[in-house]
Amino acid sequence: MLQVDVESIGEEGLMFYSTSHFQHMLRVERKRTERSQKPFLLLLIDISSLMAQETKNDILEKTKSALDASLREVDIRGWYDQGKVIGVIFTELMSTEVTRIEKIVNKVYGRLCQYLLPEWVRMLSISYHVYPENFAMQSTEGTFNTNLYPDLTKRIHNRQISLMIKSISDISLSAVALILFSPLFLAVAAAIKATSKGPVFFRQDRMGMNGKTFQLLKFRSMATNCDAGSHKEYIKKFICEQKSATNEPGVFKLTNDNRITPVGQFLRKTSLDELPQLINVLLGEMSLVGPRPPISYECEIYDIWHRGRLLTCKPGITGLWQVTGRSRTTFDEMVRLDLKYITEWSLWLDIKILLMTPKAVLSGKGAY
Repeated sequence: MLQVDVESIGEEGLMFYSTSHFQHMLRVERKRTERSQKPFLLLLIDISSLMAQETKNDILEKTKSALDASLREVDIRGWYDQGKVIGVIFTELMSTEVTRIEKIVNKVYGRLCQYLLPEWVRMLSISYHVYPENFAMQSTEGTFNTNLYPDLTKRIHNRQISLMIKSISDISLSAVALILFSPLFLAVAAAIKATSKGPVFFRQDRMGMNGKTFQLLKFRSMATNCDAGSHKEYIKKFICEQKSATNEPGVFKLTNDNRITPVGQFLRKTSLDELPQLINVLLGEMSLVGPRPPISYECEIYDIWHRGRLLTCKPGITGLWQVTGRSRTTFDEMVRLDLKYITEWSLWLDIKILLMTPKAVLSGKGAY
């Protein structure tokens, strides 16, 4: 049973949580939104400059009183960052329209102006963040607002040494692999150029860690200038319907596609078309092991919980999904495997997946 860590209780019995419990509640609200589809607002009030003053106890009590006067009982308040940043979670909003959000923020700011001295108010820094994030309004520099995921940031910090080893291993092993496979690269490139017009490499925008886009490289297996519409429609049906009668379970490539060249058929069957992704690994855009990197138009039809597979982890050439029954999994099951990998990640898990990958490739289950 979770022990509630309450720092103080106001006159009306309103709880003010410590950092650990507030961040736990933030995670709970994210999960609730995934189920209910009702967004929430996270308001952050940075009082670190004020807390350096001798009157910090008075400042803190008046700030808490201002919040108590402007919040509902169901809203959650506490330390987002102990002693520095106060957080407020406005739960289950009915709308995230700009005017509605501004009204909430202005109400809190107005109360702070009433309770605090003007010189204190000028030293405050207020920001707000809505969950779930609006993918359409994000830049290519990243989709996810890290302020909404402090628990995941803490997890990364705790794994810092292991992640550093993973990064060094990725760069070292990809560099060695590129040298060893250079004759194969030349042979495949020659076969592509000899049998069809166009570039050797196929470049496609994919979503990487925390939603940052990058250009994934593959050996070209199709004729040039192909329309992506048929694949986009296929992916939409695969994710939304997940019916084996319509889509082949677990496959993200169209089968019997007349756009694929004869050489491309062989490259796909043997997964040789994936080899250039070693360059993506060397550039730090991918890892040898990780979740499958989705195409941007996939993410547009994701459920909220599906987006978790893009958080805190670089996409990989191979992964848990590819080596465990890829040809018999639905999209939801694939996402759960990616989330399981992210949650349970360890260097040993990466080693096991790498050792299992050759068998998956030889059996025809390792490509995507």
